[in-house]
Amino acid sequence: MVERATQVIGQSGAFLDALERASRAAGLDRPVLVIGERGTGKELVAERLHRLSPRWDQPLVVMNCAALPETLIEAELFGHEAGAFTGATKARVGRFEEADGGTLFLDELGTLSMGAQERLLRAVEYGEVTRIGASRPIRVDVRIVAATNEHLPDKVDRHEFRADLLDRLSFEVVTLPPLRARKSDIIVLADHFGRRMAAEMGWERWHGFAPAMQDALRDYRWPGNVRELRNVVERAVYRWDREGPIEVVEFDPFQSPFRPGSAATAPIMPTPAPQEPQPTSSSDGDEVAACDVGPSDFKSRVALFEKELLSRALADNRFNQRATADALGLTYDQLRHALRRHDLIGAGG
Repeated sequence: MVERATQVIGQSGAFLDALERASRAAGLDRPVLVIGERGTGKELVAERLHRLSPRWDQPLVVMNCAALPETLIEAELFGHEAGAFTGATKARVGRFEEADGGTLFLDELGTLSMGAQERLLRAVEYGEVTRIGASRPIRVDVRIVAATNEHLPDKVDRHEFRADLLDRLSFEVVTLPPLRARKSDIIVLADHFGRRMAAEMGWERWHGFAPAMQDALRDYRWPGNVRELRNVVERAVYRWDREGPIEVVEFDPFQSPFRPGSAATAPIMPTPAPQEPQPTSSSDGDEVAACDVGPSDFKSRVALFEKELLSRALADNRFNQRATADALGLTYDQLRHALRRHDLIGAGG
């Protein structure tokens, strides 16, 4: 059960509109479906729906439908009797019974199997659940709030989700905007997370982010939304070891010249087309085949071409090795290895 206080932060119009819709639906004893990308705060909105409802002093029970194997979902939802299946040594109440009188929040609703959907529909329609292995149903009084990051009508069209269950659960639908659609909230949220992390680190004062870093935060796409923003901000605060506004933000913690790569990602050097020997004239006027200039075996020709390609790319990029690596589609480490192999490590020096 969830007992923490809900903290929802934002001032953008799109976000406030979604929040207002959730607040208006909170007082009605009807199901609400919350839709949004990962990290947009669906669970926080579910908490808000519960706290503003007449059920606020009753349990708020959370179940992540994607966190359990399909064979256990029904037992989790509806409970089971002792001996109902292998390993069921004693009776256990399900989430519906735990939430009796309160709210049941079903996260990742779209991952439920069709069988679980059918039993869920009966529970929602009739207010009855039957434990696995039991013969009699149990009456429950539960308000359903469900969440998903999928477009469920498309799943209905693909026969992956029951249309009647979707109709029953979508009395009100609250769609949360992604963070990239909440530009005015990014710095507000970053400041909130930054202050909290600075206090945890024992900082005497919070200086915020430098203007360039604020621009970088606003311009980033945030595929992980608010959850990703929190990680980025907290990581920047904990790594910053100087006084003043934070001037370094790392969006991808996996970025490194030493990160593991695969052979499949290494660029393939093109092989130069074989040159037809051009005939030349001998001193007596007869045409003879020209002698090959340079290496004549395949490996040597490829090596010569690779060295010439590296030399030309270095010159084109003013011998800046990082720029050269980017131009060739190589990592910095791969470029250094190639330069060392061809004795070009000090080229341009």
